[in-house]
Amino acid sequence: MNKEHVISDEVLDKVQAALSKGNNWMAYNNSLYFIHPEDVHFFDSKGSAYEFADNNISEFDRYVVMYASSVADVLRKIPYAESLNNQITNPDANGLYNTEGNAFTDALIDHIEQQQQLSNNKNTNVMNSENFEYLSKQVKFSGFGEDHQTELKEKMQKQIPEFTILHQADFGKDSTVAALHFKKSNEHDMYFFNSYDLSLKNGQHPDSLKQTFYIGNKQDNITLKEAYNLMSGRSVQKELTPKEGEKYQAWLQLDFKDTDKNGNYKMKQFHQNYGYDLAATLAKHPIKELTDGQDKSRLLESLQRGNRQSVTINITGQEKKVFIEAAPQFKSLNFYDSNQQRLKADRLYETNLPQQSVKQEAKKENQKQAAGNVDERPAQQSVKKSKRNKQSIS
Repeated sequence: MNKEHVISDEVLDKVQAALSKGNNWMAYNNSLYFIHPEDVHFFDSKGSAYEFADNNISEFDRYVVMYASSVADVLRKIPYAESLNNQITNPDANGLYNTEGNAFTDALIDHIEQQQQLSNNKNTNVMNSENFEYLSKQVKFSGFGEDHQTELKEKMQKQIPEFTILHQADFGKDSTVAALHFKKSNEHDMYFFNSYDLSLKNGQHPDSLKQTFYIGNKQDNITLKEAYNLMSGRSVQKELTPKEGEKYQAWLQLDFKDTDKNGNYKMKQFHQNYGYDLAATLAKHPIKELTDGQDKSRLLESLQRGNRQSVTINITGQEKKVFIEAAPQFKSLNFYDSNQQRLKADRLYETNLPQQSVKQEAKKENQKQAAGNVDERPAQQSVKKSKRNKQSIS
């Protein structure tokens, strides 16, 4: 007796759900022409499937056990026009359906496989979309903006193992070029933003200064502006997360006298226990911005990011604009004039007092005038004397 089956859509849905959970062993009632969802059962092991089949044999029920890897696999392995007696006597014989071919079933399997492929592609697209959104935000919050989204998406869609995106930015007269490195995982389709190489070119470094900064999944990454400040010799305060232990605050500074095996300058750390208190150091100077809570907060944040910040110093009622930057290694501040020339902290107030400058200029002018008068007197006396001599001769 030949036995053919018709499988309902509900059964195929049940198959898909079971396979997604890892239940690949299937026992189905082979005595029925039309198979309903209640006629199929799934198990995570071969033994469990056969135990169920043995315990549910009756006059009207005959369960056959099979291993399935996909919906299409189920359609292939459920026998069509095959002897029922053969299936009973040899339950492991999962012959292909209709060995002479069945156009309808062929078309159905092709359709199922196409739908499965579309589903897989859709899942991949969803994953890539989420991956793209994550990388876009990571690039943005690392200081590289949103202008590279189109290029990022195009290169991700090509599914190449790794790629680089270039970013150019100028800070005043200083020029930087960053090469952002992305790499695809060996295990799945996810891409990662691993690092960026930054080149700095300015008056001090006409041949470009280069450094690699690494990117992690945590929020303590060094941003583009912070990297620029570090390469300019300034210090940046970051909250760092070690592999083990609690987060901690530290000031970072590049050591331009020491490099690692990859040619990168080593990073010096001044831990919070080092004793540098930026707020207390600022309070030692008559800085106008410290008198306003909001201005003070902005000043602290700017200096912590490694910026050279303009401030107003109040000296005996007179205001003077200078630039400052944090100097944690020496537990102090660095001062600069309006031309970005370094000012010595111990001479800062002495050399920049407006009243003293006026007095010094006046003193110089008086000395110059006095010197001029001294030079003129001998000439006048000589003329008078020569006139007297002429009169006496005549």
